[in-house]
Amino acid sequence: MESAVKIAFIGLGNMGGGMAANLVKAGHEVRAFDLAEAALERARENGCATFTSVKEAVEGVDAVVSMLPNGKIVDAVYAGDVIGHAPVSALLIDCSTIDVATARKVAAEAEAKGYAMVDAPVSGGIAAANGGTLTFMVGGSGADFARAQPILAAMGKAVIHAGAVGNGQAAKICNNMLLGASMIATCETFAMAQKLGLDPQTFYDISSVSSGQCWSMTSYCPLPGVGPTSPADNGYQGGFATALMLKDLKLAVEAAHAVGAQVPMGERAEALYQAHADAGQGGTDFSSIIKTLG
Repeated sequence: MESAVKIAFIGLGNMGGGMAANLVKAGHEVRAFDLAEAALERARENGCATFTSVKEAVEGVDAVVSMLPNGKIVDAVYAGDVIGHAPVSALLIDCSTIDVATARKVAAEAEAKGYAMVDAPVSGGIAAANGGTLTFMVGGSGADFARAQPILAAMGKAVIHAGAVGNGQAAKICNNMLLGASMIATCETFAMAQKLGLDPQTFYDISSVSSGQCWSMTSYCPLPGVGPTSPADNGYQGGFATALMLKDLKLAVEAAHAVGAQVPMGERAEALYQAHADAGQGGTDFSSIIKTLG
């Protein structure tokens, strides 16, 4: 790791709390802010200094890292509390998953005021955030990526340059659209296999080494007791919530429509996850959709 730097971390929820803690473990000085006092208390326990406003947290820092719920909040926080309050020399790194257009808008506004900014959404979920094994997809110039890389490396196992500003978000939503659709297909095939008289483990043993193999099957099997341990083995608790998958699918379909991309499988996956969330399953892992496909 390069020398320790002073980092403001904005947003200490399920993902951000663990990420901020890993920056502290890497030797960085972390100045943390969240609206929830419980999140601030956890941050203090993990070695962060905490502040009562974003403007206070960003004073004198070398970098700002944010992990926020949606694009509207990202826009408001950067426009109102970061830009003009953090030093112009500070690198701005937004790790939220938001729409591509807002990511590019916020970055353009920051750059107009002299700041360097990258979008760096993550893949990996809460366990990876806590364990420091996230994958970061980074949009920004080559020089800005080089500045962000050592900071992000303290929180992840892979930091990949996706291209210009906004391309990190593009990579994230494309990846998660593929994941959502492939999980539904995996669930369908397990349900179908059982109705055809195939033992689930036998089907797994065959398909996991055949052309139908995919991550949703071999790393995150939606049936309990089959394959490596997954949320299915814990009553579909933990992991990646249905509500978050639905959010990403909505972003993906919105982006597809904006550029004229045809995504019939993505649109169908969005509709099925919407129905699953509407049935009260928004808080369960997204693989729980298998319960609707039996």
